[in-house]
Formats: sequence, C-alpha cells, structure tokens
Amino acid sequence: MQITFLGTSSGVPTRSRNVSSVALRLPQRAEVWLFDCGESTQHQFLKSDFKSSQIRRIFVTHMHGDHIFGLPGLLASCGMAGTGQQQIDIYGPPELAKYLDACRRYSKTQSSYPIQVHVTEPGKVYEDDDFIVLCQRLKHRIPAHGYRVVEKDRTGHFDVKRALSLGIPSGPLYGKLKRGEVVTLADGRKVNGAELCGPAIVGRKFAYCTDTVFCESAIELAVEADVLIHEATFAHQDAELAYQRMHSTSTMAAQVALAAQVKQLIITHFSPRYAPGNVLQLSDLLNEAQAIFPNTIMAKDFLTYDIPRKNVSANVEVAV
Repeated sequence: MQITFLGTSSGVPTRSRNVSSVALRLPQRAEVWLFDCGESTQHQFLKSDFKSSQIRRIFVTHMHGDHIFGLPGLLASCGMAGTGQQQIDIYGPPELAKYLDACRRYSKTQSSYPIQVHVTEPGKVYEDDDFIVLCQRLKHRIPAHGYRVVEKDRTGHFDVKRALSLGIPSGPLYGKLKRGEVVTLADGRKVNGAELCGPAIVGRKFAYCTDTVFCESAIELAVEADVLIHEATFAHQDAELAYQRMHSTSTMAAQVALAAQVKQLIITHFSPRYAPGNVLQLSDLLNEAQAIFPNTIMAKDFLTYDIPRKNVSANVEVAV
C-alpha cells in the first residue's frame, strides 16, 4: 500500500499546492483508489506515474468544491483515454450522484465505461477478500465523512518443502493448507495448514479525516492506524477561526493521533494564509503538531509514503 498526495491546499490552490486529493496505490492488484478529487486532480495525475485506467474507486468526503470540482473532468478524461477503463465505483454524499449527472447532462458528456455512485452512511462502505472500508460522520459545516481502510490479515508464507516432505501432493490441497485449514489426506492423516505456514502478516490500517474540527469520530476512525491523514488547516493561535469554520488546527490533528495511538500522522489541507513571507509559516504548524505527537510529517504535493506490513509473531516489517 502506497499513499501519494495529489493536492494539499485548503479552499483554493496555490502555486505549489493543488486542492485535496490523495491516491492509495494497491500494487498487488494494480489499482488506485482516490480520496477526494479537487480541481485539477487529472493534471496532477499527468505529473505522476499513475494511469487513469488504474482508478477503480473514488471516496468523496463531502460536497465542498475543493474536494469534488475535479471529478467531472477526471471521469471524462478516463472515458476518452481509450485504455479499456473498467467500472469506477464512487462513494460519497447523496447529492454527489445528482451533481455528476448534471455535469454530464449539461456538458453533453458520454461515458464509455460504467460509473456506479454509492451513498455513504456511517459503517461499512465496501468489502472484498482483501479490504474493508469504513466511514464515520465528521464535524464540519456540511455533512462530511472520514474513511478508514483496513487490509485483512494474511496467512504467513507456506512451506512447500515441508509439505512435500510430509507426502502431501501439490494441487488443490495446497490452497486449503495455505488458508490454514485442516485437511484429511488419502491415508487418513490430518494436517493442520496453520502448522505449515509462517507467522500471519497483519493487515495495514489507513485513516483519512478531512474536513473536520476535532471530534471523537475521527479518533474512532484512526484507532491504531498505521497512517492517519488529518487536516491541519490552521495554526494553534488561529483556533477560534478553526472553530468558526469547522476545521482543525495542527494541534487538534496531533491530539487525534495521540488519542488514537496511530503510528504515523501526516497533516495536510493547509490554509494559504501560511504562505512564505507571512508571520506564521507551515513549519510552525509542523512544530506545533510534533510537540504533541512527535511522529508527524507534513504533506506536500506528490509526497509518497509506503505503508509497510508487519509479521505478527516476529514483529518484522515486510515490504509487500
């Protein structure tokens, strides 16, 4: 699992930062999942090594323009790319489907591939054999959701040599043994697959919380996450403004990370008011967050962060 930031500014783009979008790359299935899709996200794609044909799911937090204005253009470009685009599933508020339908209707845009829009409600949003995606209501001026992606645990490495030494023939039985099942051989012996597999590989957890002021549901989404991406629109001294606009300060983001006991906090969604030359700089926001939660880094456009796996018994990181 690999995270790439395609936009890290709040409200409006700046010369160095586009508005909100984060790409989650799943190399094992050659897929990219997007979280939010602000204006010019497709241009950011062109500057990265992503391919639009890899986009399979888009998770939208809320209906503010800096999180959705890039969707119509990106979806239209996917249809024009001629690269065999698969169905794209989009998850978001009830108004999202109406917004996309109006954009297509008034721009006379025809989609050459299926688009399915799913309305998000607190709880499970999506599940397959490898992942579960959950969402919770955050605290913003309009309805907004944060997301949590949980990768399911995987069975450890299957010892083929040992299986052969036990006289177990290769074939369908190996699949059952790899899943840790108990199988009965032709000679009546019972073999526990778990004994032929190495330590389980713990699935990774990723949380995405924006836009929101400090709230308990953000902590719930982030509990023991390997990575928490949390907005930090304002500096601590601008907390009153943060409460007025229902956004977080750098210290609020750090408090969520600390309470949730996450491994890594990445702050993003910065107000342009902290641009170079102003009294307060973005480095001040980073220092404020690190004073509460030291394992904090600051996102910038095209920052890429790899989330390592961990072997449950040996507690050893595994690059997968």
